[in-house]
Amino acid sequence: MLKNDPIIKLINVQRSFMSGETTVHALKNINLSIHKGEMVAIIGASGSGKSTLMNILGCLDRPSAGSYHIAGQNTNLLKSDELSQLRLYHFGFIFQRYHLLKELTVLKNTEVPAIYAEQPSSKRKKQAKFLLKRLGIEEKSYHQPNQLSGGQQQRVSIARALINNAEIILADEPTGALDKKSSEEVIQILTELHEEGRTIIIVTHNLEIAKKAARLIEISDGTILSDSFNFKTSLKKDKKQEKSFNNVIPSKKQKKKKFFHSFTQLFEAFCMALLSMTAHRMRTFLTMLGVIIGIAAVVSMVALGNGTQQKILENINRFGTNTLTIFAGKSMADVRAAKVTTLVDEDAKALLQEPYVKAVAPMVATTTIIRHGTIVGNTSISGVGNQFFTAEGVKLIKGRLFDNNSILNRSLELILEKETANTLFPSGENPIGQIILLGKTAARICGIVETQRFGPGNNTLSVYLPYTTVQTRFLGNTTVRFITVLLAENANSHVAESAVKKFLIMRHGTEDFFIRNSEEFLEQVTESTHVLTILVASIALISLFVGGIGVMNIMLVSVSERTNEIGLRMAIGACRHHILQQFLVESVLVCLIGGALGVSLGFLVGSIFDSIQTPFKLIYSSSSIITAFMSSTLVGMIFGYLPARNASRLDPIVALARA
Repeated sequence: MLKNDPIIKLINVQRSFMSGETTVHALKNINLSIHKGEMVAIIGASGSGKSTLMNILGCLDRPSAGSYHIAGQNTNLLKSDELSQLRLYHFGFIFQRYHLLKELTVLKNTEVPAIYAEQPSSKRKKQAKFLLKRLGIEEKSYHQPNQLSGGQQQRVSIARALINNAEIILADEPTGALDKKSSEEVIQILTELHEEGRTIIIVTHNLEIAKKAARLIEISDGTILSDSFNFKTSLKKDKKQEKSFNNVIPSKKQKKKKFFHSFTQLFEAFCMALLSMTAHRMRTFLTMLGVIIGIAAVVSMVALGNGTQQKILENINRFGTNTLTIFAGKSMADVRAAKVTTLVDEDAKALLQEPYVKAVAPMVATTTIIRHGTIVGNTSISGVGNQFFTAEGVKLIKGRLFDNNSILNRSLELILEKETANTLFPSGENPIGQIILLGKTAARICGIVETQRFGPGNNTLSVYLPYTTVQTRFLGNTTVRFITVLLAENANSHVAESAVKKFLIMRHGTEDFFIRNSEEFLEQVTESTHVLTILVASIALISLFVGGIGVMNIMLVSVSERTNEIGLRMAIGACRHHILQQFLVESVLVCLIGGALGVSLGFLVGSIFDSIQTPFKLIYSSSSIITAFMSSTLVGMIFGYLPARNASRLDPIVALARA
């Protein structure tokens, strides 16, 4: 741009709008040049097109036809963010209705354009305080806009327009909402700014105010009626205020600086998000409510699944873990299993010598009638070895268990299950040492045990005798029903199962038995509990998804409610990525806080479970909590993106019009 070239030049500019099915021509072939340092007043009646012209001059709107040049650059060729850069660094806007952000203080409102310009915090704060002091409202720095008079609010608007040292000031009806005294003060400030060398463009319907300008442009019905100069108005330029329009589009160096300040920009967006959330507490709470419930459901449901799983495994462990049970026959459905006589106690004794075996318990079974005094009932007699109770995890309550001599001597020592003892001795007398009848055979009680059983019980009483006693006195043979093998602690159950199978095939000459591995049962139970946990967690995730939909909906409503704010931010220099970042940070922050509250609610549910003494406790895992936080962040990002994107794509002039 040459020294005497106009800073602003409009060539055959037209602007048309559709109003229903009618085309409205707001501007018609406007040709206008404005030089640097001029003070221009644009006057005209309502609907004459002066505000439309101002919007095009401020790069808030684009011409329908013709071209608009700033310092020789055709703005028609600039992208949206490049126009934002023009507004940020070279234009300062003063609005009729001030357009201050109500949740920010006076000082923070003044700083907003400098934040988008990525000025350091200390520098912009110092500059903002200087401007507020110059405009006579320094003492109001930490007041909210609604605590100021109209004149004071307009002064804040002027300070905001100057924070980035803009050389073109666009004032749209700056005194339209002010009393006479405040109007004179604002015009005086604009005159002083003009005297410093700034270019001042005022849109007004007040002729007295327009006469303060050095140049008066009258517009009517979209065309310029007159363009006159007031030669009595002097022009004093301060060279310190002059600034070049060259390199309006950021250079590579500026882009590197922008990347360097990305964390600062993110921090500022975080602070603004907090202020916005604080200013609209109820809306914020309603937004995060779905996330709170969803996260609490995920955390508590996973903890519920973990607690249930542990309780089930504890119950199974009482039966003995890492065991193999060897049955006669090909399978449980083998009808010939009762005729197989090759599974004998000698097999158990031989297996006990293997290095991977810790204990072996052969077992036989029969049924008979049990009598004690006047009490008579059916009983199931289990003939077991002295290692049976260790292998099966049976707990001794009173008395003693069998020893090796009991097995060798085929003694009539009897062990009762707890329920059986309570049935036979309802008065609470001590059963130890008492004699009872099993059919016609008398046996002495030596111990009481407690076992854990799954599923519903039955009406058959259970007792234990040495298996050798049952073989000789009740069955008359040496075969066993099954053999329980307790493996050594470090033994792999699947490897041991293969070894036992080979060992017994070698002894029997054929595979006339089958083996049940407790590890397989544990795996099935664990898998089932995992499936249950996944099921309930999936249901909880659905509720989290629904919460995400709620976040998106309320954020969309928030965008609609804050359209004017978005337009203002864009007018004072915010690029699309600033707006996108602002709303996305808000959404993520809402969901993160909701996630934290949801986790706390999940822990509260666990406390309630503990207080009412449920049979199991909720077991929380760090992975589920971390996953919950990650989920809440993703919910904020995914469901907050669409509202944020919609906000960033709003046309600034359309957004500003929705006041």
